[in-house]
Amino acid sequence: MEQKPVKPRHAASLVLTRRIGGALHVLMGRRPARAVFGEAWVFPGGRLDRGDTRIAPSAPLSDDTMRELCSRGGCTPAMAQGLATTAIRETYEETGLLLAGSGHPGSNEGAWSDFVRAGLAPAHDRLRFLGRAITPTSAPVRFHARFFLADGEELTGEIRENGELLGLDWYPLHVAREFPAVDVTRFVLAELAATDTGATRTTPFFRYRRNKPVRPA
Repeated sequence: MEQKPVKPRHAASLVLTRRIGGALHVLMGRRPARAVFGEAWVFPGGRLDRGDTRIAPSAPLSDDTMRELCSRGGCTPAMAQGLATTAIRETYEETGLLLAGSGHPGSNEGAWSDFVRAGLAPAHDRLRFLGRAITPTSAPVRFHARFFLADGEELTGEIRENGELLGLDWYPLHVAREFPAVDVTRFVLAELAATDTGATRTTPFFRYRRNKPVRPA
């Protein structure tokens, strides 16, 4: 009897960019060999925690970003806010970098205690929705990931590795596109390259059919 596919877990990643010497750079790191997607280069991110939907941001998502997340991101408004928080929290945990503004997150647990001490809360208003992806049904661990884009110049803190991302640094986009990476990451980097040229894009959805990538519309 054929086994049912694993249900995808909601997840979020933060694609951070900055210009160095006129060239667009992106923050990336490599997953350890024994991790999910071991040895692959990825953006900071991870799965949605239940508490993420209860965190108060310093400022809400923009109307346009919320509209896109609900119309093209498969989100309810509450899920959209939760995933925005996930992207910022995971980025802080994995990199030591904060995308935050003045406020109180409403929780003092885990990483949020650091936000509270600094008088900060996650800055949802600095996020744009870049795209989403669902890993194939054949995967033993599946994710329904939303990718957010933010300006690296608005970060505070210094890069600090915690072991989840190795070689963490800002890399020129053309270099990052040559890194060993899964299909989804390559898709996001291609979207980033397209937006950097000024191309107008609808928020794409990367998925699989019969375990083969479907070109985003």
